Amino acid sequence: MSRLHDLHTQFDQSPWLDNVRRDWIRSGEMERWRERGVRGVTSNPTIFQKAISGGVDYDEQLGSLLASGTSIVDCYWDMVVADIRDTLAIFRPVFEASDGLDGFVSVEVSPLLARDTEGTIDAARVLDERIDEPNLYIKIPGTAEGLPAITQVIAEGRSVNVTLLFSLERYREVMEAYISGLERCEGDLSGVSSVASFFISRVDSEADARLESIGTPEALALRGRVAVANARLAYEAFLETFSGPRWDALVARGARVQRPLWASTSTKNPAYPDTLYVDSLIGPRSVNTIPDSTLADFEDHGTLARTIDADLADAHAVIDGLAAVGVDLVDVTTKLEVEGVASFSASFDDLLATLAEKAASLR
Repeated sequence: MSRLHDLHTQFDQSPWLDNVRRDWIRSGEMERWRERGVRGVTSNPTIFQKAISGGVDYDEQLGSLLASGTSIVDCYWDMVVADIRDTLAIFRPVFEASDGLDGFVSVEVSPLLARDTEGTIDAARVLDERIDEPNLYIKIPGTAEGLPAITQVIAEGRSVNVTLLFSLERYREVMEAYISGLERCEGDLSGVSSVASFFISRVDSEADARLESIGTPEALALRGRVAVANARLAYEAFLETFSGPRWDALVARGARVQRPLWASTSTKNPAYPDTLYVDSLIGPRSVNTIPDSTLADFEDHGTLARTIDADLADAHAVIDGLAAVGVDLVDVTTKLEVEGVASFSASFDDLLATLAEKAASLR
């Protein structure tokens, strides 16, 4: 048994893999990750951009699609859907063994729709109905425009991974969107699932830069501590939200909590421990989606202990200290959301340009 198994069995946290690659699906590597303790998979436009443009694994399917007159955009979605379906099949045993708790695979609507509520709803319906598997998560960005889309898609009984969350304020809005959607959903709720993907490392990258520009001892002492503190306060909000009479009424109808999912958990600063954002965020009823390199690091030398709520007073002190030295966390997280949407959109555009180039050469 690996540390990944222990993470789940001892601490009720689910380790997921933040990567999809066709060569892994074909070689059996994706199945081996499952056997080593991975309990789900996430993807995003950047992951597919790297996978499709980085080799020849997709060229045969691309050539066949082009020969049939398929557009470049539709080629992209056909290739993505093929990978997602194959990965769903690999993780279906986890879904069934966990009674629908884990075994999910996430696919994101077009990042170009991040500011388009109705477009997001329509795209979520199309993807969900096209793939039509119970362990599929439709990924929807947690932008202001995404909130009503989340509520509507949940109300229709579809499962959602809400992505690109950075701020505690937006996270509270996302939990409300999920609960409101469940309240509008008819019948038994046990088949509706959701996670809320709260991004970690990027918060430290941006906060650290601002703290270093201030340069005082008080500011420098906060470097590398803001992202974990922010996530721990999010976990505190999660515990507060999914309790009480309103939530109990939904539990009586079979509702599941919307688990917090820690995303962007590889360290960007080489001065920090390589498993910092795994070791520091372990706790029950949560998920950590982890790049394969960091998964390997955690298996090798990660620390197993309940840490997510070990010192909430310190987490509050860090966030209060941030304000005291002049760093506006709301401004930090707003900037990161804007950049995150732009980054995924750029990856999508780059991929389409790459596919157009490949199409020209294949023709």
